[in-house]
Amino acid sequence: MLGLVGAWLVAAGAAVAAIAPAPPAIQLEADGGAISLNERSRWWLDGTAQAPVESVEAAGESLPWALRLPGQQYSIDGKAWWLQFDVQARQPGRWFLELTSSGLDRAQLFYRDARGQWVAREAGDTRRVSDWPLPGRVPTFELAEEPGRVVRYWLRVEHSRVDFAVPITLYPQGQLIAAREIEQFMLGAYFGLAVLLTLVSAGNAIAFRDRSFATYSVYVAALALGQAAYLGVGAQHLWVGALNWNEVSTFLLPGLSSAAGLWFVRTVTEPARFSRALDLMVWALIAALLSAVALDTWMASRPTFALQLALTSVALVLVVVLIAIVWWHGHDPHIRLIALGFLPVVVMAVFPVMRGLNLIPNSVLTRYGITIGAMIEMPILFYAISLRGSRRREAEVRAAALTSSDALTGLANTRVLLQRLDAAIARARSLKHPCALLGVRLANHEAIEHQFGAEALDKALVVAASHLRRAITDIDVAARVGESDFAVLLEGPTTPSTALSRAQHIVASGLRQATPLPAGLVLRFHVAIAMLPDPVLGTGESLQSLVEAAAAIPADARKAIKPLNF
Repeated sequence: MLGLVGAWLVAAGAAVAAIAPAPPAIQLEADGGAISLNERSRWWLDGTAQAPVESVEAAGESLPWALRLPGQQYSIDGKAWWLQFDVQARQPGRWFLELTSSGLDRAQLFYRDARGQWVAREAGDTRRVSDWPLPGRVPTFELAEEPGRVVRYWLRVEHSRVDFAVPITLYPQGQLIAAREIEQFMLGAYFGLAVLLTLVSAGNAIAFRDRSFATYSVYVAALALGQAAYLGVGAQHLWVGALNWNEVSTFLLPGLSSAAGLWFVRTVTEPARFSRALDLMVWALIAALLSAVALDTWMASRPTFALQLALTSVALVLVVVLIAIVWWHGHDPHIRLIALGFLPVVVMAVFPVMRGLNLIPNSVLTRYGITIGAMIEMPILFYAISLRGSRRREAEVRAAALTSSDALTGLANTRVLLQRLDAAIARARSLKHPCALLGVRLANHEAIEHQFGAEALDKALVVAASHLRRAITDIDVAARVGESDFAVLLEGPTTPSTALSRAQHIVASGLRQATPLPAGLVLRFHVAIAMLPDPVLGTGESLQSLVEAAAAIPADARKAIKPLNF
């Protein structure tokens, strides 16, 4: 009977040149580290996927076992892949077998206990994570804790649509726990950052009606959900128990994130400015990606998944092309920062795409490449589009501020100054403390225009405004009240010595050469000061008197500061 079973199993298996003997038993030391099963185990492919473990054990050496080598990939659609290895623990201690990849359809571990009874454990997408022997992102099984006895294990794996090339490793309990703590910390940081930027970007999109923030929030959310499905976080924490959705989401959500990423790049680069055909090409590729995702979700086959990955590869190339075109032909000062932000994901996405196409084996970069790239990308892109948004809103902000500020210098206008002056004088009277008003005149404005031109005069007025801003505190106000006249309100409590000190600072700052101005051009300020409230001067009269007093100071006067009432 056993001979018939063995013959049937050999017929069901893949033919090999020679049957590999069973490797020596793996020795587990109490203080040992992780042990890879490469070259320490042998595999066999059941073409029917029907052989029970009892039959595999009974067939023994009649099966075409082959030594498992590093980097091997196995196409096991509709089949069952078996791995056999022996383990002997030298001292008591808990050891675990981990298949370091999420998304496996089914993984089963079999062995006989000390009484000869079969022990079976199962994990994978066919079961809820909470029902796994050791719940987590990836299938993990505890080995028998029987020191001194050689235990033979059989691992059975079912997996479709992508070649099976998962690292299989034995871990001692302490090292497994430490590795998972680091893993949870890193993934928690990524998903926490993704949620934060999604919410903030959505808020900015609503508050500022900014399309870049809107598409960015969709892109970050889609990428995070795609990574949650791909890394097994979704099955572990988000859609617990939804087995059908978990199976679909592993391939669906990463595809949608690719389309969302291309949409975001189109919004940022605006290819229609350069070529209508290029813009239509982007829309066509987005539509093709979504269609491929829908087709793959419906048919769930290798060819449809390969089509989705091929279109994703084209999308990555198109992203690089769009950024390069804007860099070369555009005038966006932030495009280099945007390109720097996209670079990590574009580079890292190559590894999982190549893995999906079975061009490279499973590795850290194929599993976590996009996650690492996204952690670098997200804050850079958020900062870049924030800068772009601020620049685009600057004109709107300046237009809205024209009712209360001077268009050239950005200082408050006369109307705002008089309102603030009325309020300051009223507080000064009620609180019994004085405030001060300074009239400031750019005395050499005519000479500047005559010698350097009107453009240089405009720059000089802007620089003058910057000097006045640096001379005041947050509670003070500087205003432009004439073509070359300014006023500074020191709201107080202010003393005459403080007012004089501010006036001296303004005069001295103007005499220093400013970088934006032509060489040899300095600003000569004349300043008149009044302490308020004054029994004679009212609000309007105070301002007018100071402007006239500053204008009356002779151009060649040795003293550029004139107190009026102290």
